[in-house]
Parts: sequence; C-alpha cells; structure tokens
Amino acid sequence: MRNLLVAAASAVALLFPSALYAQRPGTLISATPAAGAPAGMQVWSIHYWSPDEQGRMQDLTGMVAAPSGTAPRSARPVLAWTHGTWGVARQCAPSLSPSFFDSNPGTAPTTFTATPALDAVASGYVVVAPDYPGLGSAGVHPYLGGVPAARSTLDAIRAAQAIPGAMAGKRFALWGASQGGHAALWTAQLAASYAPELSLVGVAAAAPPTDLIANLRGGDDPSIRAFLTAFTAYSWSGYYGAPLASLGKQQTQMIITRLAQNNCVGIDSKPKLGAMIGMVMLRNRLTGVDLGTIQPWAGIARTNSVDPAAITVPMLVAQNPKDVIVSPAVTRTYARAACAAGKTVEWIDIVGKGHPTSAQDSAAATLQWISDRFAGKIAPSDCGSI
Repeated sequence: MRNLLVAAASAVALLFPSALYAQRPGTLISATPAAGAPAGMQVWSIHYWSPDEQGRMQDLTGMVAAPSGTAPRSARPVLAWTHGTWGVARQCAPSLSPSFFDSNPGTAPTTFTATPALDAVASGYVVVAPDYPGLGSAGVHPYLGGVPAARSTLDAIRAAQAIPGAMAGKRFALWGASQGGHAALWTAQLAASYAPELSLVGVAAAAPPTDLIANLRGGDDPSIRAFLTAFTAYSWSGYYGAPLASLGKQQTQMIITRLAQNNCVGIDSKPKLGAMIGMVMLRNRLTGVDLGTIQPWAGIARTNSVDPAAITVPMLVAQNPKDVIVSPAVTRTYARAACAAGKTVEWIDIVGKGHPTSAQDSAAATLQWISDRFAGKIAPSDCGSI
C-alpha cells in the first residue's frame, strides 16, 4: 500500500511539478492584467500564497504596477505601498475598487490620490500593493494586525518577482499611511526574520497608529473614533475571538457589526446617512468604554502596537499636526522613543487638509527620501528636534 502511495505521489509530481510546492509563502498563483491601467504603466491583479498566524496558507490578493515598454536588463527597485483604511469587509479591498487609479486631473506629473505610490512608477519603480488578509480574499480581515499585514506585504513582494514583465528586484522600500503606516512599520520589524532574502532600504509612515491603546483613546473626532472602534471591534472579535459582549449589549453589538460589514471608506467620500446615524448611536453607547482597560482587547492592542526599538533601517515619519483621527502626540511619542533607541528618524510636519490626505500631502518629500535610500545616501535624522 505504501509503495502505491509513493508511486501516486511521484506521478502527480511529474504531471504537475509545482503541485508539491505551490503553497510556499510568496508563491504567485496568478497575475492578470488589470483593466484601466494608466498610461505609461502595466498593472497586474495578483493572487499569491501567504500564511496566517497559525501557518495555514491563504490565497491573498493585491496589485503590482511597473513601467510599460521594454524591460530593463537589471531588476527594478520595489516600493511596497501599504494602504490606509478602506474597510474591514471583503468587498473593501483596494484592488476591487474603481478608485484604485484615481488621480488629480491636470497635474504634471500625474498625482495619484487613492494610491499615491503609483507616482513612483514613472521613475522606474515596481509598486506592490497588497490588499491584506480578508480584503479581496476569504476570511476575517485582521484590522491593525501587525504580523498578518507584514507577512502579506512581504509575500506580495516575493510574488511580484515571478511576473516576468515586472522585473521586480529584491531591494525594496516601504511606504504606508494611516493603517498602512502601521503595516509599513510592522513589515519593517519582521522583514529580516521573515524574508531574509529581500533587502529593505527604508520605511516611510504617514500618520501611523503606533501605540494602539493610546490611538484608540486619542483622536479629536469622537464620531470617527466610534466608527473606527466598530471596525476594530468587529475585526478583533472575528479574528482573535475577543467577545463583543464585553463592549455592550445586543443592540451595541448589532451597530458594530452593521457599521463594519456595510461600509467601505473613500478618501473624499462622505459617510452614508445610515453610517452617520450608526456612528452617533455607537458613540453614545461606548461612553465610558475603554478598550485599553478591558481584556482581551487591551492585550491584543499591546501585542499589535509598534516597537520603536525593533526597526533597523532608516525611518521617515510624517504627521499632520491638525490630524483629528491619529493623534499627533502619540505619533511624536513613538518617533522620540525610536530616537532614544538609537534609530535614524526623519520627521515631517505635514501641511494639508488633515488625516485623509496625509500620504498625498507628504508624497513629494517621501518619494525623494525613498530615492535617496536606494541611492545609498546617508539618511538624515531629526532626532534632536522632534
């Protein structure tokens, strides 16, 4: 019987030589040309394998963009874009959104609003934009989950290297805003241990949540804070098993669930009337509720906060002092702690509308900083003045 099983396995390997290895982390499953790609670039919608925190392989999704035309002889530098909050439901994946390629008309060069990293394609970069687990793919999205975001990003970079037309190299930089700033910093923390064959040159984060307990408590807009608490509570309940019952009675749980399941976020879009009503109701019902003092919520928040001492590459941290969603004081505290740990940190005070446009408003300076890191220039430090 054993010999029959061995023979059968050998036959499968001959017929399908990749079958035994297809689910390795970072293996590309498919790359399909994406509709609506802007002029000057080729874009693929990708599926790839990446493990969850229990080691089970997931079919994840994302986008890869590269310059069009003749491929260069040498590999292109990679910029991994980790997106901000688009929602926590499967349908909220950036790769599924018609807004993915949105840009400011009439600008030269084109300025992309929903995915600012696409500006780098014109300079010869490959841009890798993972959706994260549970967005565009099966399963629960682990909102602000550090390890899942980092693994999905690093495996998307690996998968991009298997697209012949992309010519993606192993040297990469990270850039993210809001939720994506948190994801970028976490990816930088895990890069050397999880994907040692890749070479990280630097990480840029705009308005990143860092100390999640402080971030959940902070923010000057209580309605938006309630809305994001709904995303967090729904996600952590489904992914980590935290009980919604510890946050309120059945109607409170229903409001949390409906806000999370029925709302995707756009940069310039206003919440629907039902969402606005739900935010006000939830805001009132969560009065006096502090996730930082309730277990297991507090423990989950601590586990997924960013360690200011864990990143070994240069950092760029950008923050709008008028931000009412991610507390500027919390971000500054993180940057100062990283400096105290001996890290190299450049700080940008963003001038702009506020939180939603943090990446756009700091894009020019960020892309120049990233270019300098690939060029091997000494990274500047603002640690004496943050």
